[in-house]
Amino acid sequence: MCDQTFLAATFGPCDNCSKASPLMNIYLKNEPINYCSFCVEMMACQGLQKGETLTSLKKESETLKKKLEEERGKLTDVELHQVAEKVEAVAALSIKTRRVLKGHGNKVLCMDWCKDKRRLVSSSQDGKVIVWDGFTLNKEHGVTLPCTWVMACAYAPSGCAVACGGLDNKCSVVPLSLDRTENLAAKKKSVAMHTNYVSGCSFTNSDMQLLTSSGDGTCALWDVESGQLLQSFHGHTADVLSLDLAPSETGNTFVSGGCDMKANVWDMRSGQNIQSFESHESDINCVKYYPSGDAFASASDDATCRFYDLRADREVAVYQKDSIIFGASSVDFSLSGRLLFAGYNDYTINVWDVLKGNRVSVLFGHENRISRLRVSPDGTALCSASWDNTLRIWA
Repeated sequence: MCDQTFLAATFGPCDNCSKASPLMNIYLKNEPINYCSFCVEMMACQGLQKGETLTSLKKESETLKKKLEEERGKLTDVELHQVAEKVEAVAALSIKTRRVLKGHGNKVLCMDWCKDKRRLVSSSQDGKVIVWDGFTLNKEHGVTLPCTWVMACAYAPSGCAVACGGLDNKCSVVPLSLDRTENLAAKKKSVAMHTNYVSGCSFTNSDMQLLTSSGDGTCALWDVESGQLLQSFHGHTADVLSLDLAPSETGNTFVSGGCDMKANVWDMRSGQNIQSFESHESDINCVKYYPSGDAFASASDDATCRFYDLRADREVAVYQKDSIIFGASSVDFSLSGRLLFAGYNDYTINVWDVLKGNRVSVLFGHENRISRLRVSPDGTALCSASWDNTLRIWA
């Protein structure tokens, strides 16, 4: 979800026929190749059996998809809100803005908390990445990147570095220094390289590996030290807009969502897409794991948030109201998992009861759409980033 569309149209000689034409960036066995549309069509037809056509194979895949949905439907016995009928309702919430972080000169596009529960990093359309002290509101570090639209940022688990990326198709890691006068931009190291914009990034459970999602339709795992591609993940048919790592320290899975309206769960070791969910009716802007790691939520431009149980392999709840007509841009869970915070394009944050499926509160304060929501590591605060150039800390 964005107010501009980014296209990575490359033009040059085809790797197969050598003719100069518009090229499609595709991967074969993790190797990037640039083929013209004719050569891609020819390659797709090479493995066809006698009597098979691309049209017949598409029909067959659609039939198999329908059969899978029918089998899933047979296992659907009860909805989440029915199971939770006897659970006590959530008590009245008193969540207010406690801090307003001002300093960016344009839309704030992303933010992330440090594991120390105090510092946070934000990135903006003004091309700046700022590290803040959430208690004092002091700006501890500032890095100006060579391009605007810094769409992704993440804090390293150790708190000693931040990663950031955007329209330059790269994701860079910046080591943080105790010396506030030091030029951090000079120490910036380019780690990831995609063929389209970087939409999201996240460190794995160490500072040494970085996971990225991109507008080129792929996700990738990188080694921070060498900048080497360790694993690439292909399965989305359009821009990937968000990713989230499983919360378990030994977890080797992550979930991604994108413009193809699909949420995919991946195995980081094999690069395989192990589960896929297609129930949204528009772009998926954000995906977020449930604290236990057994489920995840998604936010979409179709004005709904949805909750998927990985063990049941299906959607178990939809969070929507007739009065909500604007897209949802970001989601996160409370520490207990009972509350789901969702940011919307109508400048509000809605708080949902995960079990019962009803809205328990609405938070007002921002003056433009919400781009990112994150609950602090200790669960005591919520930070929201917005296109009104500010961040707010709620508690």
